[in-house]
Amino acid sequence: MTLSIRPAAPADVPVIHRFVRELAAFEQAPDSVESTEAMLHEALFGARPAAEALIAERSGDQGGEDSAIGFAIFYTTFSTWTGRRGIWLDDLYITPDARGSGAGAALLKAIAGLAVDRGCARFEWWVLDWNTPAIDFYRAKGAVAQDEWTVQRVSGDALLTLAGRR
Repeated sequence: MTLSIRPAAPADVPVIHRFVRELAAFEQAPDSVESTEAMLHEALFGARPAAEALIAERSGDQGGEDSAIGFAIFYTTFSTWTGRRGIWLDDLYITPDARGSGAGAALLKAIAGLAVDRGCARFEWWVLDWNTPAIDFYRAKGAVAQDEWTVQRVSGDALLTLAGRR
């Protein structure tokens, strides 16, 4: 199996939407998804994109065809305290059968690399306080809890390390 990370394309919207619904079910909120494929298409590929997405794929599955095993959706933020942009990870999801494959780490590394390349001061996200496996995974990558917000942040040396730049 070969793992790859690539920017999402318009043809990926149906699988992204399916992953969003699977993530909502995992987070015990299956009825909370209001987005449609059309909404995601507009948000990711419309005239004024609101977000970007990456797809994690593995090759060698089912007769050698590539298959999507996860995704990440993120967007630009701004901090008046740093005077610089940041990246906010809205969703990261890996299918249950692909967890432990390194896809989650590869998605985080790719986004951290984009943050470094774009001169961002921060790479942040939320995690549910009961999702101990995710919290442990993020801590192992250098994230530091912002407990008053339950926000995860990777910056400075930890961001460079996560991006593979140190």
